[in-house]
Amino acid sequence: MKKQELIHLHGLLAEVRKQCEAWNEETELDEYESLGVKPTSIHRSKTDHKEAVFALADGITAPMEETEVDSEAETLTATAD
Repeated sequence: MKKQELIHLHGLLAEVRKQCEAWNEETELDEYESLGVKPTSIHRSKTDHKEAVFALADGITAPMEETEVDSEAETLTATAD
């Protein structure tokens, strides 16, 4: 993936983050924030943006994964009864 494409993806994920925050969805973005790389940080390296994209994606999806695991556990408990 080219640096320009990675920056574009970074910007799209930043918009997803804003939408999640608007829906009051909790996100775990401490790792992303600690990197200090934003979509507008075009002077940063491709590697920096790649690391930021992965951290942002992980932070956005972590609460969804927890909800999915909880739902599966509830389903298993309900069917076991």
